[in-house]
Amino acid sequence: MSVALAIIAFTFLGALALGLRARSGRQMSLEQWTVGGRGFGTLLVFLLMAGEIYTTFAFLGGSGLAYGKGGPAYYILCYLALIYVISYWLLPPIWAYAKARNLFSQPDFFAAKYESRGLGLLVAVVGIVSLVPYMVLQLKGLGIIVSTASYGAVSPAAAIWIGAAGVTAYVVVSGVRGSAWTAAIKDVLILFVVVFLGLYLPYHYYGGIAPMFEAIEAARPGFLALPERGQSAVWFASTTLLTALGGYAWPHVFASLYTASDPRTFRRNAVILPLYQLVLLFVLFCGFAAVLQVPGLKGADADLSLFKLALQTFPPWFVGVIGATGVLTALVPGSMILMSGATLVANNLYRPLSPAATDASTARLAKGIVPVLALVCVGFALHGGDTIVQLLLMGYNFVTQLFPALLASLMRRNPLTAAGAIAGIVAGVGSVAATVILGLSVGGLFPFLPAALQDINVGVLALTLNVVVAVAVSRWGALAVAAPGGRAY
Repeated sequence: MSVALAIIAFTFLGALALGLRARSGRQMSLEQWTVGGRGFGTLLVFLLMAGEIYTTFAFLGGSGLAYGKGGPAYYILCYLALIYVISYWLLPPIWAYAKARNLFSQPDFFAAKYESRGLGLLVAVVGIVSLVPYMVLQLKGLGIIVSTASYGAVSPAAAIWIGAAGVTAYVVVSGVRGSAWTAAIKDVLILFVVVFLGLYLPYHYYGGIAPMFEAIEAARPGFLALPERGQSAVWFASTTLLTALGGYAWPHVFASLYTASDPRTFRRNAVILPLYQLVLLFVLFCGFAAVLQVPGLKGADADLSLFKLALQTFPPWFVGVIGATGVLTALVPGSMILMSGATLVANNLYRPLSPAATDASTARLAKGIVPVLALVCVGFALHGGDTIVQLLLMGYNFVTQLFPALLASLMRRNPLTAAGAIAGIVAGVGSVAATVILGLSVGGLFPFLPAALQDINVGVLALTLNVVVAVAVSRWGALAVAAPGGRAY
């Protein structure tokens, strides 16, 4: 066994042991398993939410996007900062409402707010569909990291299977507490590794950050700017908006906010997290540093840029440290995704159809679903060809369709009815699914539009349709009720 693989294996086993140890002294009821008994303080909530910054998307997708696309990669910095600004106002009222009604999941919130079991079921289905590509992203990243950092000693497929088995084990045993405990180790490691790499690589190969950008611009003029077509300024702005609105519409992120003991926790974190996510700038520096040093990586291989450069720069022991850090960026968010997906199936699909189900039986079912969901995601990870960034954006396009109904539910007078919310979500998700399956873009759908507008992210188009349909159906329902002889449905 190489020293790099030994370090990766040791870190993986340590994270697994810590995750299993996290349940010590507690009975894993549904509330403990999913939301940690609603007793997490600022630090643990911070670690869970920060875990959503530093996933394999940040570690590989961010550097891969910088390497492959150049200037468009900066959208990552913009949308994450906006997510946390939004959270300052969005999260406290959600937390207060959920705590007062002892809610466990995202669909619980929608079903309670709109007094509609059907809406809760729809939100659960959308959540599960959105989580699958996000979990596939983590597993694909895990396979890339372990295989590359182990110098090929472990295949990507083997790494995916081992990682999925490990995360399944500690999710079943410890639930959200296992995720929070392992997040602590991950954040310490990633801060050290990412900042070091983001500074060392530009200085080692170019003599500094500014000289690095000057060399790239000289070799590839315009690469560091937004292109006029494709991932243009219109794409940049629309994608930033879409992903910022969808940041807290993810089921696993939504569930993590239920763990807090105090709503002030979110406002403290909203101040810290935008600064903390600036560490992602160093991830982009790694990708840019690789542009001239490991040229020729195309398509999904661009996600390998950080590790390809690390292999030719550092001794095996430090490559092992980088690989171990990358493994944790997959395990922590992966555990939250599996737990949330299983909770959605057990608590929001099965339980409404089985009135006799108790919290205890629902918790047992959720734990049993975890390995099944993991197997489904492993299957997609082994047979999918999308890049990590494409997988994330696909998930965002789906999950952001929940945002209009979520925002409307927090207004003093909700302008949407349950029927309107359902119709809007169906219209938005349906249009996203159609464009993904058919491979369509806004330019392909509306070739008569001005060239600049043809680059709008198709998810924004779906979101617009969502809002129009939701308002129209809600308004029609209100008029029908107000008409003589009208009644609510």
